[in-house]
Amino acid sequence: MRKLFHMLAILVMGLVVQNPAQAETITVTDIAGRDVTVNMPIKRAVIGEGRQLYIIAALDRENPTARIVGWRKDLIEADPATYQAYLQKFPAFGDIPAFEGLEQSLIDIETTIAQKPDIVFLNLETKRAVEEAAYIEKLGALDIPVVYVDFRNSPEVNTEPSIRLFGKLFGREERAEEFVAFRAAEIAKVTDRLADAKRERPKVFIDRAGGFYEDCCHSFGNSNFGAMVELAGGDNIAKDFIPGTFGQINAEQVIVSNPAHIIVTSAMWDVYVPGGNWVPVGPGADPKQVIEKLKFYPTRPAYLGIDAQKARNFHAVWHQFYNSPYQFVAIQQMAKWFHPDLFADLDPDETFKQLHDRFLPIDYQPGYFGALLN
Repeated sequence: MRKLFHMLAILVMGLVVQNPAQAETITVTDIAGRDVTVNMPIKRAVIGEGRQLYIIAALDRENPTARIVGWRKDLIEADPATYQAYLQKFPAFGDIPAFEGLEQSLIDIETTIAQKPDIVFLNLETKRAVEEAAYIEKLGALDIPVVYVDFRNSPEVNTEPSIRLFGKLFGREERAEEFVAFRAAEIAKVTDRLADAKRERPKVFIDRAGGFYEDCCHSFGNSNFGAMVELAGGDNIAKDFIPGTFGQINAEQVIVSNPAHIIVTSAMWDVYVPGGNWVPVGPGADPKQVIEKLKFYPTRPAYLGIDAQKARNFHAVWHQFYNSPYQFVAIQQMAKWFHPDLFADLDPDETFKQLHDRFLPIDYQPGYFGALLN
């Protein structure tokens, strides 16, 4: 009997040694500053933002559907061309349970629990609603940890740590570091040259989500696209009037500030605003349609008589850059608009194609920008 017990003990110890991953836990600090303990490896994840696929696909290039067992419908509705590209290559995306909601919305907790996830990734801006609904406690009681990430509220600060969080939790840390390094090098192509050139900064107004909001003048403060404008060598006029990331200023203030450039962030928003004044920039966009829709914007009362209208400096940029780790592509394009002679050799389309070739499982399709001047 003693000999049998000894043999069983050795067998159990051998099994533990052979399968350490089954018992492994790690503790990470999320973007909200919370220490979260997670059971590894992660095989089932619910993402509270469908557009988190932008980084997940870069980390799990071979099969980005493998770990996603639930997501919000925002990618499907706000970026249909990208969704269709992924769906065509990975039909399993069509089977992922999806729930409604906007950026600040709560996830569908019943759908989430039913999927028995190992982890839930939430946007930082949902934190208040999540706390009020006690979702952390409810999911924690079922041993489902919640991790906050941020590509939208303060992306210039939180994008790199969010990429690293996904990399660590998905066991793709080396891949995440490669992406971070690529991103940093592409931003430096702009910021280093601007630092040496010491150029005057043209005044810029960002018409946020043009066509999604029909009224004027929604914009960005000192963060997100506001920070991108500054990195690209422009002077974001709204930063002095919008204290946070998002806000609205009146038309009279835009006229008084007299910006030299208007940048309209927009996308294919037929689901949200059928027939609206949105500019259909995005993967595979028709350049002629982009220009035709962009022609509406110089007619807005807020832009009558300003320098941008006189010079026809109206530009359209894919709105989803505001909520993805790909912001550096927009920074390069804005730098070319603001300082065309200084960045004549810079090719943002080629940069984005390189990103796709190196990191993403789908082919690059141009169409993310448009400009009246061109």
